[in-house]
Amino acid sequence: MEIIQDLRNDLFKRQELTLELEAEKNPNFDEIKKQIAEKTKKPEENIDVSNIKGNFGKNKFEINATIYDSKEDLENIKRLQLTAKKRKELAKESTSEENKEPSSTEETPDSKEDKKEEKTEESNTENKEESKEPSENQ
Repeated sequence: MEIIQDLRNDLFKRQELTLELEAEKNPNFDEIKKQIAEKTKKPEENIDVSNIKGNFGKNKFEINATIYDSKEDLENIKRLQLTAKKRKELAKESTSEENKEPSSTEETPDSKEDKKEEKTEESNTENKEESKEPSENQ
């Protein structure tokens, strides 16, 4: 494995690497992470392999990877890279999980029916009062 380009990006607190690897078969992302961690002596959890390019019939692969200063920096960037659709899905999941937690004031089906009956009675009395008012004015 040979490092072709090594740039430091202080804004995102990361090191951006372009590597070249000669291999008989296509390497997977986990293998590449391990090799980069060994070569750079950085923790594997801080490494993000974004792309592995290979040409047909060639044994050379070009790899784009970033090494973050901390795992938190990596997670923050990954969160920002999510599409708006995925962000909405994650927000819905988190709110649904909060709603699923049992509360101490759970209502029984009987109490719900009682409340419905009370509401219908109130609306009936309001409708009767409204219907009386116009007749009195005429």
